[in-house]
Amino acid sequence: MRTIGLIGGMSWESSAEYYRIINQETNRRLGGVHSAQCLMYSVDFEGIKRLQHEGDWNKLAEAMREAALRLEQGGASFIVLCTNTMHRVADAIETAVSIPLLHIADPTAEQIKAAGFHRVGLLGTAFTMEQDFYKGRLQQHHGLDVTVPDEDDRRVVHEIIYKELVLGKIVPESRQAYRAIIARLIERGAQCVILGCTEIMLLVSDEDCAVPLFDTTTIHALAAVNEALKVD
Repeated sequence: MRTIGLIGGMSWESSAEYYRIINQETNRRLGGVHSAQCLMYSVDFEGIKRLQHEGDWNKLAEAMREAALRLEQGGASFIVLCTNTMHRVADAIETAVSIPLLHIADPTAEQIKAAGFHRVGLLGTAFTMEQDFYKGRLQQHHGLDVTVPDEDDRRVVHEIIYKELVLGKIVPESRQAYRAIIARLIERGAQCVILGCTEIMLLVSDEDCAVPLFDTTTIHALAAVNEALKVD
């Protein structure tokens, strides 16, 4: 079994889901009292959030490089960055360490294509929805047609993430707001919807959407188990 190196804390609410899913799936596959062999470096999200909203991606890249290096030095076989937004600095992580980074967008896109979809709606932080690091990878590496909510809806999605979900607050009115935003994406032609923030799965489930949802938290965590149990 390879050792999974998790960079977490962004937020710890979703990192806990990663840990749960990875261990449950490892036990399901191996049986007995098996669990995953993993390391987690969990950051203080307050500073990360501030730098994100200040646009200081250089400092954020430095923080992620340090976390990845600590995991590599601790014996991790590969890196799992437990957040969509911070894949904005994925290149910095990949150049800092000699072990692979399991990019969250890749297994997500592969599942979408395997299901026969090509027009996807994307929910996430404003950074993920508006910048090219995530949409661009889906489009250029995987040939997907990506639609994001309009400006007002993007603001609502973003604020609910940072004011509620990262704190573990589940508000029924926010679920209704997300349902309406998802419905508008479907009206614009989305065949499926990517939950492109690792906290959104705390709020939204399949029953909230008329088309398939692709939960990046679960997909990424299961991909990590695949990598950890892969036979050379």
